[in-house]
Amino acid sequence: MTDEQVRSNETVVPMLHCVSPEETLAFWSALGFTVTYEQTRPYLYLAFRWSGFDLNYNGAPAGVDPSAERTGGCVVMVDAVAPYHATFSEAMRRAYGRVLVKGQPRMTRYRPGTSRFTVIDPSGNSITFIQRDEPAELEYGGSKRLHGLARALDNARILREFKNDDRAAFRALILGLSRHGEAAPTVERAQVLAALIELADLLAERQRVPEWGARLRALPLTAEEREQVRLDVADPTVLAPWLPKAEA
Repeated sequence: MTDEQVRSNETVVPMLHCVSPEETLAFWSALGFTVTYEQTRPYLYLAFRWSGFDLNYNGAPAGVDPSAERTGGCVVMVDAVAPYHATFSEAMRRAYGRVLVKGQPRMTRYRPGTSRFTVIDPSGNSITFIQRDEPAELEYGGSKRLHGLARALDNARILREFKNDDRAAFRALILGLSRHGEAAPTVERAQVLAALIELADLLAERQRVPEWGARLRALPLTAEEREQVRLDVADPTVLAPWLPKAEA
């Protein structure tokens, strides 16, 4: 083959490991994917298509632990991530009665302005949807332009949205609140407390939720600040018992 025969019209199809073909077929079908190929014997091969991309699966090597969520994965570059997250959220509500945000399979949260989210499939693969104009560099540990609790919030955002590490974000927020909570603006304290309540629910670490909830309820927030805090969590219903009413 000469260079003249090469054309820039290649198609790359991710090949992911599959631990449970039945669960994988059910999950992607529920999200609206078309099954374009299905074979379990003499070897496993599954193929799915949705919109303009494909996902293919073969059998996982012996010893793969789906719960570790290190099976494999791929990146899907898109113009805007919000419509994809909204479409999958609606499909999950139809199929499961709720958006799957805990356990496996699940989908990570989306907040206004977010540039990526991840779908974790039943085999522990991560399919990450990334906006093409996402910033090229990230400051792990929080942006150096921020200080105190604002920097802790930014660090937690990076850990959650870019590393899919809710537990590390949880620890970072607890540490940030203990170090900087007293001197921080009221709305930042409210944002941290709301994020801790949300993460505690996701991680089944609810022991301190009543304490954090009481602190959140006691904060004097304006209507605008209250809405800002409410939109900071993926599921505002987790804040319903705690989010204070706006000041008159």
